[in-house]
This record gives sequence, C-alpha cells and structure tokens, in this order.
Amino acid sequence: MEKGKGIMGSGRRWAVDFSDNSTAPSSRDIPDPPGFARASVDQDDSTVSRQKKDAESNWKAQKAWEVAQAPFKNLLMMGFMMWMAGNTVHLFSIGITFSALWQPISALQGVGKVFEPYKDNKVDLLGPKLLFIALNLGGLALGVWKLNTLGLLPTHASDWVSSLPPAQEVEYSGGGIPL
Repeated sequence: MEKGKGIMGSGRRWAVDFSDNSTAPSSRDIPDPPGFARASVDQDDSTVSRQKKDAESNWKAQKAWEVAQAPFKNLLMMGFMMWMAGNTVHLFSIGITFSALWQPISALQGVGKVFEPYKDNKVDLLGPKLLFIALNLGGLALGVWKLNTLGLLPTHASDWVSSLPPAQEVEYSGGGIPL
C-alpha cells in the first residue's frame, strides 16, 4: 500500500465523505411544521443583531459617562494633596500646584481623543463631554485658587508698584539754619 493511499482510494487516509448519495428521503424533503417559516429565522437574526447593536450603544453610553466623571476623582485627590502641601511657598507645594494646573489643561486639549472610542450614531456624547469639560475647568479653578493662596498671583496693588510712575512731590520742606 502506498503512503497517502488508503481505503478510500485517492486522497487522505482518514478522509470521510459526508455527501448524501442515498435514495432515502432527507430532511430537505420534509415540509416545515405549521407556524414555522424559514423567513422568520432570518427575522430573528436581524432582531438579535439589532438587540446586540442596542446593547453595544447602551454600553458605549454608560462608558462615556464613566469617562466623563473620572476627573471628579482626580479633583478630590488634587484637593487633598494641595491641602497636605500647606500654604507656604516651597518646592513641593509649587510642584503640586503646577501639576494641578497642567492635568486639566492637557485633558481639555484631548477631549476628542478621550471620547473617540464611544462615538456612535445612537450615542449622544454632548452631555458626557460637557461634564468632562466642566470638571476639568473645576480642577483648573482649584489650581488657580491654590496659586492665589500661595501668593503667586498678582492680585494686590502692592504687586504692581514697580509699574506705577513715581509719585509727584506736592510739598517741599527745608529745615534748619545752615551753620
């Protein structure tokens, strides 16, 4: 017996032929039962696919809201870190403050990229995007407030004294008798 030639003649040794060559009636010859139509199976498939698309849209909307609420956790963490840094100007407090300013700015620059995976015709991203922007603006306001408490913002008149013109002399007084 040659290698590769088996009982079936030509082809692989363990190949099985599943073609129906019998004269017995097959399942294709049996009519469908009453109330069953092959078109209804196709409709069920379209209903299932529609339900899957609806479930995917709901999942995307839920995840978009979760992403939109994520800056709130960052806001609380930054607030606690700023409170721990204190109100004196030193390296740690300045680093925390500029980190609190930088994170919301970089997040606001990438709003489109953050919500790109959740873009869908059935998902409205306006609400999550507005919440995301509002929370990041709140984080930015927290950083600006910390700069003010550290005294690094020029908010008092004494901060601008160097740019004011010198005061005009209104009176001149001379004193004493020269000896």
